[in-house]
Amino acid sequence: MYNEIDVKGEKNMKLVIKHLKKNFEKKEVLKDINFEFEKGKIYGLLGRNGAGKTTLFNCLNEDLDLDGGEFYINDESDRNIKPEDIGYVLSTPNVPEFLTGREFLKFFIEINEKRIKNKKTTDEYFDFVQIEKEDRDKLMKDYSHGMKNKMQMLVNIIASPDILLLDEPLTSLDVVAQEEMKQLFKDIKKDHIIIFSTHIMELALDLCDEIVILNKGVLTEIENDKEDTQSFKNKIIEALKEE
Repeated sequence: MYNEIDVKGEKNMKLVIKHLKKNFEKKEVLKDINFEFEKGKIYGLLGRNGAGKTTLFNCLNEDLDLDGGEFYINDESDRNIKPEDIGYVLSTPNVPEFLTGREFLKFFIEINEKRIKNKKTTDEYFDFVQIEKEDRDKLMKDYSHGMKNKMQMLVNIIASPDILLLDEPLTSLDVVAQEEMKQLFKDIKKDHIIIFSTHIMELALDLCDEIVILNKGVLTEIENDKEDTQSFKNKIIEALKEE
């Protein structure tokens, strides 16, 4: 269904980060972030608790001011990132709980109508993320954490930004819903840059094309030895342990 929602032109698009820094008072959280994320891949962003994964996302989403460096999109030429270029799925879903799921979805579609290609009915969108019919007209304050997460994910998919920042998006979902969402990410990745933050190594290995480690304020890609999974896991663990 996703390919019916939006089909983008083929471009060699990259998110380029150069010397990005972020401090909180005297603590350097992000010391010198340099990386290029390419369209068509899911990047697993791994780091220990407090490593700065959410801080990095908040910087890219411009919720936090930088203390140094820059980031931009390169798609044939360099350009600044606009708000509509980024979709940010928070680990704690942020939805208007005073609305029903259907009211929220209709409102979102109406205010973003010019951006949405091949618009579908609200029920088709609900079907897409497996929200049951009996739940669609309930207030979202009565939704489970996982259902709120699905609604947050759905509006970002409908908007179809170039860059998707996913901050622990599967933690609250049951096993079946996790598998559905993992397949969804794989289906849509060709048209997006997807950065998937998690602290669960097995999940990252199962879903992601590339693994990057955030440790001591620096981002490092871990080369994947596809013929030796255990060796790859060991590399990740050692990179996370490095002082």
